[in-house]
Amino acid sequence: MHLAGATILRGPLGFGRSSRLHTTKILRLSEDLPIVVEIVDTEEKIEGFLPELDKLMGSGLITLEKVKVLRYGDAPAHP
Repeated sequence: MHLAGATILRGPLGFGRSSRLHTTKILRLSEDLPIVVEIVDTEEKIEGFLPELDKLMGSGLITLEKVKVLRYGDAPAHP
């Protein structure tokens, strides 16, 4: 959907509204480990992506946060 950027982080341990721990312990294969996806774009583009995200997600938590972008793109070369 041509969003400006996204970062996906996989957590080794977490719990949700069930308060049941989800972990990467060696003896337990978990298919419900925590994942955080951070998307950066305009409010309009993210709002347009939400219906697609709803189709992809089973359950989970979605938050929208305003940010102040200090730098975006290539950093200048330092001598």
